[in-house]
Amino acid sequence: MDSIYENTSTGEYEVPSDMVDDLVAFYEDPDVLTGKYENTRAVSRIPSPPELPAPHLPAKSGSSTSSSSSSSSSSEDEETDGEQGIDARIEHWNKRVERDSVKVRRGEESREKREEEEEEEKKKEKKRKEEEEEKKKKEEEKENKRKEEELERKRKEEEEELERKRKEEEEELERKRRDEVLDRRSSSSSSSSSSSSSSSEGKGEEKAGAEESKVTLYTKAGSDGESIGNCPFSQRLFMILWLKGVVFNVTTVDLKRKPLDLHNLAPGTHPPFLTYEGEVRTDINKIEEYLEDKLAPPKYPSLAAKNHQSNIAGIDIFAKFSAYVKNTRPENHKVLEKALNKALAKLDDYLLSPLPGAQDKEEGSHRGSKISTRRYLDGDDLTLADCNLLPKLHVVKVVAKKFRNYDIPADFQGLWRYLGNAYSRDEFTNTCAADAEIELAYKDVAKRLGK
Repeated sequence: MDSIYENTSTGEYEVPSDMVDDLVAFYEDPDVLTGKYENTRAVSRIPSPPELPAPHLPAKSGSSTSSSSSSSSSSEDEETDGEQGIDARIEHWNKRVERDSVKVRRGEESREKREEEEEEEKKKEKKRKEEEEEKKKKEEEKENKRKEEELERKRKEEEEELERKRKEEEEELERKRRDEVLDRRSSSSSSSSSSSSSSSEGKGEEKAGAEESKVTLYTKAGSDGESIGNCPFSQRLFMILWLKGVVFNVTTVDLKRKPLDLHNLAPGTHPPFLTYEGEVRTDINKIEEYLEDKLAPPKYPSLAAKNHQSNIAGIDIFAKFSAYVKNTRPENHKVLEKALNKALAKLDDYLLSPLPGAQDKEEGSHRGSKISTRRYLDGDDLTLADCNLLPKLHVVKVVAKKFRNYDIPADFQGLWRYLGNAYSRDEFTNTCAADAEIELAYKDVAKRLGK
């Protein structure tokens, strides 16, 4: 410390520059510092060393010996005080470094927290954008689906409208055709009746002609209130009268607007019913027996079947069909369809089998063959058995196809031959209701299968 001296011109103590550099290097190098002065905490920045206190230098060299001794003692005390001041400065510096380290550490924590918050905010923003994109995508898909459904709905409406117009045109043509057929029959029957009346000499023949003109059949009307409606029983009587060749009138009855005179004629009775010789008859089976008895040979043909089995052939088909189309349970669908096929197969076997005790030629079978080729149930002519069965088979064919997409199996050759022969006869085709009328009648009856 002898190198520290007082500047006599300024009165301040000065320290040589090389001593200052040594002190700075001493305090900056952590390896040089002792355990007492070493700052063991890691910091990002070490502040500048503290300023050194002004040392107290000894008196000038011109003093007395006694003062030299005293100065020497005083100088040692001052040096001790200087070291203590340096220790205090170093301690202050260490505290300052510690505070700065805390500030730096807190700053870093704050920065890390801020970066984490920014990162979290970015993630939230990214998630929000993804959710918006997903929502937008779903809305677009929903809109596209709505447009597709709208197009599908319009397409179905157009198809239904075209189908409705087509059916209306078919019904109109069918109604005109039937009206023409009925007009021709009425006209030809009336002319034959008048010619027979004018040429007849006896009163009995005139009375018979008058009786013929009094036969009237009342049948169920269609949806338009005029055309023939769906009713196999009405068609049954219609076919019988046509096959008999008798002159008769047909009146369609609109059940929604039943005329008062029909209420008085047959109160509480629904079509079909018949008036003959002014007498009302309402029981279907009794009407059939009555007509067969009244309109008998030789003037009118007999329509009775020769074989009893022909009258009961296909008797259970309509019941199986009704259970099939009214079923709503999918698990019963195949079982009921199988039962219907079984009933139809039984009829097919009967039509392919030769009639018992019949001559080959008479009953439409090839000589020496066990397969019958007859046209109808009891031979090559229509009988009362055909008038009963054919209208029901026609309903089965139309309704099952419409509501169950069912077709009579193609391998039922005898049954298809039977239907083909029937559709070639005016007595059958001209008495059938239009397919649209049959479908309309079963719209609320044929149940939709559950899922």
